[in-house]
Amino acid sequence: MKALIFAAGLGERMRPLTDTTPKPLLPVGGKPLITWHLQKLAAMGVDEVVINTAWLADQFPATLGDGSAFGLRLHYSFEGDTPLETGGGMQQALPLLGEAPFLAVNGDIWTDFDFATLPAQPAGDAHLVLVDNPGHNPDGDFVLDGGRVRDTDGARLTFAGIGVYRPALLHDWRRVIGNAPWADADPPRFKLAPLLRAAMQRNAVSGQHHAGAWTDVGTPQRLALLDETLSRPR
Repeated sequence: MKALIFAAGLGERMRPLTDTTPKPLLPVGGKPLITWHLQKLAAMGVDEVVINTAWLADQFPATLGDGSAFGLRLHYSFEGDTPLETGGGMQQALPLLGEAPFLAVNGDIWTDFDFATLPAQPAGDAHLVLVDNPGHNPDGDFVLDGGRVRDTDGARLTFAGIGVYRPALLHDWRRVIGNAPWADADPPRFKLAPLLRAAMQRNAVSGQHHAGAWTDVGTPQRLALLDETLSRPR
C-alpha cells in the first residue's frame, strides 16, 4: 500500500510559528511532526509515500530528502502557492498513488493509532478512523453504526484525518461538487468531505473507532502541550 500525507496547508492558526516553517515540519517530541507518520508508515511496510505541498514547499525535500533515511521512497506533489484543498490535493496526487487503495493521513495530527490495523482493501470506497470528540469539536463529524460511517443523527465521533481510499471515490467528483467555488480552477480546488458524504449515502464508507491518543495540532497551545507530553521520560 502507498500512502498520502496532506501537508499543503497554510497553517494560519499556527502563526507566527508557521511564518517560517510548515506545520507538519514543526518539532514535537524531538522530531518534526510528519516524521512520526513516516516512521510508522515504514514500520507497517509502506514503501512509497506522496507528500502534497504548497506553503514553504521547498522545506519538505530539504528536511526529509528522498525518504531513504526512513526506508521509504518519497514523492512530492506540489500544488502551487495556493493549496488545492483535500479533494483537489488527493486528485492531483492520484498519478503518483496508482490504482490500488491507499492510506491517507493529515500531516498535522499526532496519534498512537496503529496504521497496520487499517484494511488493505476497504469494503467500499473509503474506510475512516474516528476518535472521541475533542474539546474543539464537541459535536463530532460522523456516526459509526455497525462498522459503517454515516452522516445521520446519532452519537457522533470526530474524523481523525486517517483513512484508506479507493481512487474510485474521486471518479465522479465533478458531479458531486457541482458549481462549488474554485471547482473550475486549473487545477481544481475542492474539499473531500462532500465526496465522502455522497459515498456514505451509498453505504460505501466503513470505519473504526480509535480510543487511544490523538491530537489535532491546530494551535500553538496544542503543539506545546503535545510536545510536553511526548518529551516526558518514559
